[in-house]
Amino acid sequence: MMPSSPSAPPTALTAPALWRRMACWLYEGTLMFAVVFLAGYLFSALTQTRHALQNRHGLQAFIFVVAGIYFAWFWSKGQTLAMKTWHIRVVDRNGLPLPQWRALLRYFLSWIWFLPPLLVMAPFGLSGGEISVLMIGWVIVWALLSRFQKHGQFWHDVWAGTRLVEAPRLPPKVKAKPKG
Repeated sequence: MMPSSPSAPPTALTAPALWRRMACWLYEGTLMFAVVFLAGYLFSALTQTRHALQNRHGLQAFIFVVAGIYFAWFWSKGQTLAMKTWHIRVVDRNGLPLPQWRALLRYFLSWIWFLPPLLVMAPFGLSGGEISVLMIGWVIVWALLSRFQKHGQFWHDVWAGTRLVEAPRLPPKVKAKPKG
């Protein structure tokens, strides 16, 4: 039997407000533009792809892997840049840092933000406006479903055994006075 690991005090496991988590989510999407751009550039340079639709599935798979590495690495450290900005941290159920495997599990489960509308729209020839409404509608529904979870967490976090929690703000640094 393994000894129980110390857990964080219950107050440290408070979920940030939904609006803060969604603001962080939007900011994360903005930052992901740079990750996707660099991954796409690297892929096209390595494969000598000259046309946007040439080798499209390979590019999608490559970006999926790069994004997985990005998120798993940062989440195992506790925060992405967007999470630092919004003072949010990801931890396991006990408030401890995530091991790599749990961060990867969270990454795979976080695709629930996108997969249901993508699967619904795949067999239909939907216009851009219809796709946008479907995607935005699902994101709103998925975010609001966290209100039905006991600790206010997103359901993919519950299933992954992770939690988004408030990260304490650091006090401002005080400059030391020179001795004189």
